[in-house]
Amino acid sequence: MATSTTGSTLLLPLSDAVQLPIDQVNFVACQLFALLAAIWFRTYLHSSKTSSLIRHIVATLLGLYLALFCFGWYALHFIVQSGISYYIMIAAGVENIHRYCFVFALGYLTLCQIARVYIFDYGQYSADFSGPMMIMTQKITSLAFEVRDGIFCKEEELTPSQRSLAVRRMPSLLEYLSYNCNFMGILAGPLCSYKDYINFIEGQSYQLKQSEINGKEDTKYEQKEPSPNTVVVHKLTVCAVSLAFYMTATRILPVEYNIDEQFQQTSSVSTRIIYLYLSLMAARPKYYFAWTLADAINNAAGFGFQGYNSNGEENWDLVSNLNIKKIEYSTSFKMFIDNWNIQTALWLKRVCYERATFSPTAQTFLLSAIWHGVYPGYYLTFFTGSLMTLAARNIRNNIRHYFIQSPELKLIYDVITWVATQVAISYTVAPFVLLSVRPSLQFFSSWYYCLHIICILVLLTMPARARKKGQDGRDSRSTHLGKSGKAESGHNSQSSTNNNSNQREERVWRRLDASQ
Repeated sequence: MATSTTGSTLLLPLSDAVQLPIDQVNFVACQLFALLAAIWFRTYLHSSKTSSLIRHIVATLLGLYLALFCFGWYALHFIVQSGISYYIMIAAGVENIHRYCFVFALGYLTLCQIARVYIFDYGQYSADFSGPMMIMTQKITSLAFEVRDGIFCKEEELTPSQRSLAVRRMPSLLEYLSYNCNFMGILAGPLCSYKDYINFIEGQSYQLKQSEINGKEDTKYEQKEPSPNTVVVHKLTVCAVSLAFYMTATRILPVEYNIDEQFQQTSSVSTRIIYLYLSLMAARPKYYFAWTLADAINNAAGFGFQGYNSNGEENWDLVSNLNIKKIEYSTSFKMFIDNWNIQTALWLKRVCYERATFSPTAQTFLLSAIWHGVYPGYYLTFFTGSLMTLAARNIRNNIRHYFIQSPELKLIYDVITWVATQVAISYTVAPFVLLSVRPSLQFFSSWYYCLHIICILVLLTMPARARKKGQDGRDSRSTHLGKSGKAESGHNSQSSTNNNSNQREERVWRRLDASQ
């Protein structure tokens, strides 16, 4: 299973032993090293013990070392992309830096993805250098918009979230590199706002959270800085379970078997539906593992504190990228999207959806597809996803209020919508895993494009209609998870917004502008 790599070959014996490609072994090893480094960073380079300058330098150098270990000379792309973007920021007029940085960063990423996919390694789901560049592109473009908002735009021209995230001065080169290349997020992210990161480095994040959540006069939870140890252990446990499940389930339930001709000819419709669901469910723990481990690394370094809930319990989900429970129990297409790749959804909202002058939904789906890469399967998935989202919204707006009159009807509705959502999600994301045009179209044709046809019929025969105020109020308070107690929004931002993220942003909006 060992494959060639431009990174270190030190762990090649381990790669052979565990039967995994060397680049993936390097990636996991570097993330585990980053976890240990994060604990050391929080313990010995705490903001109370050392200066921000030292913390920036150490975080950047460790990040670049991990990049070199994983990707070898390909890590130079990180320096090139960040360096040229920084030059654009200081050389271009502040009025247009968001446009120039956006075009350059996304264009450079796309060129690297084209080279990686069509020249070097088509069809391989390996840990490659374009993955970290996707996160870096998010950071570069987000910061460019935030600097423009903070320096060029007037306060009244900005939304509350844009105002709270606005950066009032140009970052130094060290701060810029530290934000983009720090060891906590260089390999797998997740995206965080520049102000949140700088506040963490300078040791202000905890105090600011107290001001937001408790107010200046409430000192109940200000006795000591919260420890992330418990939540880190919990997230590492989730990582271990996800990895074990992925290593076993994907070998038993390969997604490619869905397009096996013998399977299609000999299996019943119910068997094919069940296998499609199980095979795509088995593919998700790979992302659960990578994103939860990245989240745990940030928490172990002391980054990610979200404040306290009403019961005084600590929340360390500031940079969390997913909610596994809500993903697996989703009863709507939007609910799944809202809890999957949360930070990317926030990025799409901030740089595209909120700022688009026309067709924000279409522009957001297109940007998401371009950012993900150049595999045709990605575009088929996002095109199908847009149809699914629009059709699901129409169905919800037209029929859901008939089923919330009693708990029994609501339960029936939840069961039906859970089944429909899981099948629709699996059908939609199959090309995302299959990657190429031929197997993707082969999969859709084996299903006779039935869900595409259903979506189009729904859009033609069940037009979107405004809900009555009373119904809308009930919907906004209703939950698809029964006991979760959290509402699902019905507005038209689908993939570009999410409930958990919006709740976090509501807290961010109340952050003191004096923090920077």
